[in-house]
Amino acid sequence: MKCPYCGHIDTRVIDSRPAEDGNSIRRRRSCDECGKRFTTYEKVETIPLIIIKKDNTREQYDRTKIEGGILRACYKRPVPMEEVQRALDEIELAIFNREEKEIPSSVIGEIVMDKLRELDPVAYVRFASVYREFKDVNTFMDELKKFLE
Repeated sequence: MKCPYCGHIDTRVIDSRPAEDGNSIRRRRSCDECGKRFTTYEKVETIPLIIIKKDNTREQYDRTKIEGGILRACYKRPVPMEEVQRALDEIELAIFNREEKEIPSSVIGEIVMDKLRELDPVAYVRFASVYREFKDVNTFMDELKKFLE
């Protein structure tokens, strides 16, 4: 690793531990030339994931879109932000564990609905009403009956 202070290419790792997010490694380094210390973070490089939308267009995976949908569904609900973040991490893990380069948005929608069902029933129904594009009260009631069973 190149020293950010003097540009020397020989540095050594003094300490290595998991970062706070749990998805990367924090390394404390020291430059052999100038003696200054600095911190680096190492994260796994992921393959870009392409989402196939309902209209067959393709776009790159964006975690913030899923986060926005979940936050809208949980609006004014007693769901702690830590649980929302944990659910997001679990959803992302489920998506990337499929090891596919392209994944339909419908699959992601179902994964999100499964997590919301566990997280908060009202948030689940809110998300499902938008995701499933309920046309009238009867389709809404059908979904509620499925949820209650």
